[in-house]
Amino acid sequence: MAMLEITDLIKEYPGGLRALDGVSLTVSEPQVVAVIGSSGAGKSTLIRCINRLVEPTSGSIKLGGQELTSLNRRALRGARSRIGMIFQEYNLVERLTVMENVLSGRLGAVSFWQAFRRNYPADDVAAAFELLDRVGLEGRHDTRADALSGGQRQRVGIARALMQKPDLLLVDEPTASLDPKTSRQIMRLIVELAHERDTPALVNIHDVALAQASSDRVIALKDGRMVFDGAPDGLTPDVLNDIYGEEDWNATIRKGDDDDDDNDNTGKSTLNIAGIIGRAVIAE
Repeated sequence: MAMLEITDLIKEYPGGLRALDGVSLTVSEPQVVAVIGSSGAGKSTLIRCINRLVEPTSGSIKLGGQELTSLNRRALRGARSRIGMIFQEYNLVERLTVMENVLSGRLGAVSFWQAFRRNYPADDVAAAFELLDRVGLEGRHDTRADALSGGQRQRVGIARALMQKPDLLLVDEPTASLDPKTSRQIMRLIVELAHERDTPALVNIHDVALAQASSDRVIALKDGRMVFDGAPDGLTPDVLNDIYGEEDWNATIRKGDDDDDDNDNTGKSTLNIAGIIGRAVIAE
């Protein structure tokens, strides 16, 4: 059974504009899939249709065999608890602490009164501490979210999504507001955690070189249609011309192991992703 299966997905807005025009996609293994394309190509719409933050016009979306497009409100809440979402603008509650924001990822698994009283099970609290350590925020659990840098906020968002123990990660422009070095660190962290937990991830991203460096697979949208689906090294200049239009792509396409020279403070290597060996320094 496919982990995620999308068939002939259409999203049409009033006036006849089709943001998605018959997109079909199957993810059969826990891989990181980068979604690229020009602004307005339909990338964010695709991500948001999957968890029905945007309602599709027609088509099928199945997660682990469950049809998502026909779920009523109550059933949809249950399905959304299986889908972790990492947002471009973080979507944290600024006045709450880092720990409180991370534990909010368990809202779908605890009772209303437990959540209202912030009385989470001890196992959830322990898991939250472990995740904060893993994303480089050890000791920050009592810090208010509005006191964090952009990179730190995104790490809180990653930890919150993973607290759901999701079957699928949806990631919408996670590096758009970050500097280039932090962008690479955040993408590497997302990829490492997705692989460690065998969780498939769809990542909407503009940076072609970063998509090549961090993904197992790339799909490209143009005018709401899928125009590429393949390995990252398949993004040749001719393919990129088809996706974005004529341009000199030689300086953009990733060439071998040319990533940043961040060092791993732990001394451990965790993954080999497109020639990137080792874990990036996460602390800012």
